[in-house]
Amino acid sequence: QVQLVESGGGLVQAGGSLRLSCAASGSISSINAMGWYRQAPGKQRELVAVIKSGGSTSYADSVKGRFTISRDNAKNTVYLQMNSLIPEDTSVYYCNAEGVVVVRGLFTSFDARGQGTLVTVSS
Repeated sequence: QVQLVESGGGLVQAGGSLRLSCAASGSISSINAMGWYRQAPGKQRELVAVIKSGGSTSYADSVKGRFTISRDNAKNTVYLQMNSLIPEDTSVYYCNAEGVVVVRGLFTSFDARGQGTLVTVSS
């Protein structure tokens, strides 16, 4: 009932920047939190950053000071500005959203994840 579409991944040299976007669509009543996870081959999934509906944010220690998460509530869209990228940031980045949808007139919670977008940082 909720679709998340990510964009903005790609190949960048170390020290460069990328901006990821994730737009949520569907019968959404409200979104409580949106965030970004990443998972590199052979590694566990890692929470990168989260932003709640009130605007509060949290970041993984590994990206603090380099990444910034923001959201446009009117567009149900979350962004991840990634600066000073390092090869260790290479991963598939997934968008996640939690909130409430309306299904046949009933309010139901949802927890959705996007398909992922690949970010590759070359040294």
